[in-house]
Amino acid sequence: MDKREARKIRAIALRRIRRLFELALQVVREEPELADRYVELARRIAMKARVRLPPEYKRLVCKRCKRFIVPGLTCRVRLQPRREPHIAITCLRCGGIYRIPIKGRRSKRKARKRALPGLGEP
Repeated sequence: MDKREARKIRAIALRRIRRLFELALQVVREEPELADRYVELARRIAMKARVRLPPEYKRLVCKRCKRFIVPGLTCRVRLQPRREPHIAITCLRCGGIYRIPIKGRRSKRKARKRALPGLGEP
């Protein structure tokens, strides 16, 4: 298989993945099992074609049980200001929790140390 064929296969795979996620979003309220099946198929297509799931869809899959999660329906989303501020997403099916860091502003001292590694304050 040459590069042109591989590129075509990946483009087709991405189109199918997007379509399956769209269908899953449409049917998740009436038939959650069918939505899970669509997501399972999309993941298999991505693995077979060696394509990464687009970031907007990657967050809709639980990292622990690999099922479809929708905020407010199958997962709980919370903002956590303690320690490092982050978004905590809890799957209501398996209880898996994963965190997405919220990038905050760095202090001037840390930014200066990062910019000039050898000249930072003691």
